[in-house]
Amino acid sequence: MAFVQFSDVSLAFGDRDILKNVSLSLQSGSKAALAGANGAGKSTLIKVIAGVIAPDSGARAVQKGARIGYLPQSGLTHAGCTLWEEADRAFSAGYELQAQIDALGEELARSPAHTQTLAERQASLIQQLDDSGWHRRAAVIESVLSGLGFSRDDFSRMTETFSGGWQMRIALATLLMQRPDILLLDEPTNYLDLEARTWLEQFLQEYDGGFLVVSHDRYFLDVTVTEVYEVFCGTVRRYTGNFSCYEKTRATEIASLMAQYERQQREIQRLEDLISRFGAKATKAAQAQSWQKQLDKIERITVPEAFKPLCVAFPPAPHAGKVAAVLSGVTKTYDGAHMVLDNVDVQIDSGERLAVVGQNGAGKTTLLKIIAGVDTHYSGSCTLGTGIQVGYFSQDSAERITGSDRILDYIASRAPMKLIPLLRDMLGAFLFRGDDVFKSLSVLSGGEKSRVALLELLLRPVNLLVLDEPTNHLDMYAKDALLAALDDFGGTVVFVSHDRGFIEGLSTRVLEVRSGGCRLFAGDYRYYSERRAQEAAAFAEEQDVFEKKHSSAVQSLSSGQRDWQAEKRRKAEMRKQEKDIARLESTIAELEERQATLERALADPAVYSDGEKSRAIQQDIQAVSEQLSLYMNAWERAVAEQ
Repeated sequence: MAFVQFSDVSLAFGDRDILKNVSLSLQSGSKAALAGANGAGKSTLIKVIAGVIAPDSGARAVQKGARIGYLPQSGLTHAGCTLWEEADRAFSAGYELQAQIDALGEELARSPAHTQTLAERQASLIQQLDDSGWHRRAAVIESVLSGLGFSRDDFSRMTETFSGGWQMRIALATLLMQRPDILLLDEPTNYLDLEARTWLEQFLQEYDGGFLVVSHDRYFLDVTVTEVYEVFCGTVRRYTGNFSCYEKTRATEIASLMAQYERQQREIQRLEDLISRFGAKATKAAQAQSWQKQLDKIERITVPEAFKPLCVAFPPAPHAGKVAAVLSGVTKTYDGAHMVLDNVDVQIDSGERLAVVGQNGAGKTTLLKIIAGVDTHYSGSCTLGTGIQVGYFSQDSAERITGSDRILDYIASRAPMKLIPLLRDMLGAFLFRGDDVFKSLSVLSGGEKSRVALLELLLRPVNLLVLDEPTNHLDMYAKDALLAALDDFGGTVVFVSHDRGFIEGLSTRVLEVRSGGCRLFAGDYRYYSERRAQEAAAFAEEQDVFEKKHSSAVQSLSSGQRDWQAEKRRKAEMRKQEKDIARLESTIAELEERQATLERALADPAVYSDGEKSRAIQQDIQAVSEQLSLYMNAWERAVAEQ
């Protein structure tokens, strides 16, 4: 069994101890999460396990021949080949085995005297190649790429044409197809939508190797892991059970720790007050020295900022009518070719939390832009209710955060006066703690700017929040603080998120965007999931009943009747197939023309030099490509069945 073990591993950066005498063991079959506050050292520990960083001291043991695969949070790019070719590189070990097998075959032809030895070596390599699944690599590549959200048309695209998030998906796909003995995954869900996350959940549940994963998606961890390692103040402790079990146990421990911390702080304050009051008096000098010794001996309890209670509060929502917004016949196309939304009718009531769900490219972001009033180029109407004031957060909001102001000054200049005393806590909830609040906006990363933009939005007195992926770049504690704030918010929330736990915790109704249309579910996300599962099961049952009835009816006919009916059905089916194929070919031609039109538009300097227009058209191209892939698959099946 493959394994990797650490004993008494320590690592320091300058005068800061990142890891102190850490011991940890992973093996095939391990399904583990790595938890801890932001900045606790999770990514550093994973790099040590992967062998990317060498520890200062301690022992690292890896079983001979064990393969360890590591996926960092970001920074991986691919270029110079197609997506399929890049994925095929995951099977390079198989190609090497095949080359050895071929070389042995040539040697066998040249050296008949050593036939048995060479044949045995070749047979062993052939068996090894068969066991590796190399001969099934095409099916594996298609399955993994499709599962992670790539369309068939993407397979032939050059890898350098994919954006940063999709570059990380390529890296994840390649790593999964290599099937190492131990997988080390640092935030693999950051760039995945719900469908891709669900696929990855199933993959990890069935994975026969071991894995250690860092993720801020509570639901994802709950359904994939059976043990949790927590990094806390440089130490690592193991907890058995899934992530919810860990959180329950840890909550009790943290409550005890906080009680000890508060008692210690009171004792420290008492001693400091005594020393301050009596230290200057000659008659109390000896006593003051005794108090100082007591103070110096106290071993200070350290509580990470993330464990201290966080509170995010909104300004009171302005009064509004019973209806927040009404969409009537909303239809949206790009360049008159790609239909994004088709005759959408939706009423959003004040006070509800509406989750907008659907596959990538379905039109969720476009719908939110229309509700927020950012996109006005559509037919139909979107009417806001009486007194409605909109606050909009988009995935591109970070681009507006510019200048040399310090974070604290920037936020303070935009906050209502009564929130000024709470700003440090609010910044802490969004991961800006300690001296971080004095950072200049000009040095912030994209993720940090997104968090500043989200906090800025929450300071405004609005009653309709339209949020597109607000949980990106937030850890679990910040997500919990945001969720609590949104739950207490007196207005209406319309949001898109790929964090299932966040959706389940906030949603009161669900709007599904699919194939240009929308369908409203009068319940939360769990109700939506159960309803969709029931509908899928009912459809499958109806199909089964129909097939059984059809089979029974055929069996009850006489031989002559069956022959006549069979021939009639065959001819009718042939006519239907011919019509279906013609219809599919017509649709495929239309989609190809749409794709060509969009690609020509993207080549226009006025478009590709405009980031927003370029991204919108690239999204349209992707959506058209996915539709085209579906229709091509249907056409291939129809032709094969003729």
